[in-house]
Amino acid sequence: MKTRSNFKSVRFKLFLTLCFVIAVIVLCLVAINSIVLESFYLYSKTQTVRGVYEKINNYYNINGNNNNIEEELQRIAFNNNFDIFIETEQNVIVFSTNKDFYSILEMITNTRNYSDEREKQNNIIYKDEEIKVEKINDQYNNISYILLSGRLDNGYKLYISIPAVPIEESVDISNQALIIIGLIILLISSFIASYISKKFTSPIVELNDITNKMARLDFSQKYRIADTDDEINELGKNVNTMSDKLETTIKQLRENNLELEKDIEEKSKIDDMRKQFISDVSHELKTPIALIQGYAEGLVENVNTDDESRKFYAEVILDESNKMDNLVKQLLELMKLEYGKREFNNENFDIVELINEVIRKCKVMLEEKNIDIVFQSDSPILVNADDFYVERVVTNYFTNAIKHTIEVNKEKKIEIKIEEKEDKIRISVFNTGNKIAEENLNKIWGRFYKEDSSRNRTDGGTGIGLALVKAIMTNYKNDYGVINKENGVEFYFELDKGKVEK
Repeated sequence: MKTRSNFKSVRFKLFLTLCFVIAVIVLCLVAINSIVLESFYLYSKTQTVRGVYEKINNYYNINGNNNNIEEELQRIAFNNNFDIFIETEQNVIVFSTNKDFYSILEMITNTRNYSDEREKQNNIIYKDEEIKVEKINDQYNNISYILLSGRLDNGYKLYISIPAVPIEESVDISNQALIIIGLIILLISSFIASYISKKFTSPIVELNDITNKMARLDFSQKYRIADTDDEINELGKNVNTMSDKLETTIKQLRENNLELEKDIEEKSKIDDMRKQFISDVSHELKTPIALIQGYAEGLVENVNTDDESRKFYAEVILDESNKMDNLVKQLLELMKLEYGKREFNNENFDIVELINEVIRKCKVMLEEKNIDIVFQSDSPILVNADDFYVERVVTNYFTNAIKHTIEVNKEKKIEIKIEEKEDKIRISVFNTGNKIAEENLNKIWGRFYKEDSSRNRTDGGTGIGLALVKAIMTNYKNDYGVINKENGVEFYFELDKGKVEK
């Protein structure tokens, strides 16, 4: 899976965004402080001196020249930390909070007569018909003042002086403090932002991993549902639901696909079996059909008029018909075995008893050919298989041995042996006679193969007996084969041992 760069991840972008927002907020505070603080400071002081002017004007309007006014003026000046100076129109000092105020006032104003030039040089903060508030900078003493000059209703001149701290310096100090505080906040916020971004993006990363696995059809990982009731948790539930449904759907599709493949394979097998059956039947039935047709035409045309000849013709027709019927039945059975269409009814049975029964059925054939049979096994031996098909194997081996047994070294015999292995029983059928050519040892298991073609019609065989043995043993996945011995040939096969019931 391709990993995403850390700088392109949602977590890094969220972290960077939070830090950027905090930095912008700090810079905005610094800018606002630089622009607004000085104006706000001057506005606040102006409102203060205007309020004091109103109070003093009211005091004189109500109390006249009452000496109690001086006490009130002293209190106001003390509480507000500024100097008050009042004089008459004739320049007679009525009240002063500072004995040096007159000289200070002269220094500030430089003259009692305000000229237009003076107003241009000083910063007028507020002005109306009665009062004027201005900011005065003493460049020599590096001192700033806010000076209110006005006339009371009784004709007195009022001056109020407030020493103003250099506002620029205050703004610089304030900005430096804001920057330092902002850097500290930014540092702390970066850790908080990192934690928050991780907390927010962890479920997103988990969901991303889950969906990547889902894209590769891996539905093993599920989203861990939390107790919180938010959109991400809801998304996780939906992803889990989608994962389960996709897994179920894909599983069903796979099962359906397997069934479809089996059906196609089944159809293909049936088609192959049909073609093979038609090919085998058409090949093997040519001769018997030709014989039946020839002898039937002879009967119709009365080639032989005597009853004995007609009986012979009828017997040939009947014999060939039986052979055709047997051939077709064996071919059908072989097809079913080769294509897995036959079910086996496996059970425990005595193989010794089965072999003795096969020998008994073939006793006439043994006596006709003067063949000695050697089979010594009195105690029962249990095997687990279908006794019907095992009998077919034993019968095919035994009748095949009878057909090919000849006298060798004054012996003409068939010997059957049973050997017990760890979990298998090996049955072998030996007959004296000619060996099978090495190049034909594998060919004899094919259908319709006969090593001696001269006996094709006389021995009554169909040529598919050993093919049936191969098909039966292949279904059981047990060993079988043929071995050339010194004076004959031995065929063998193995079966599973029967389990003794306790």
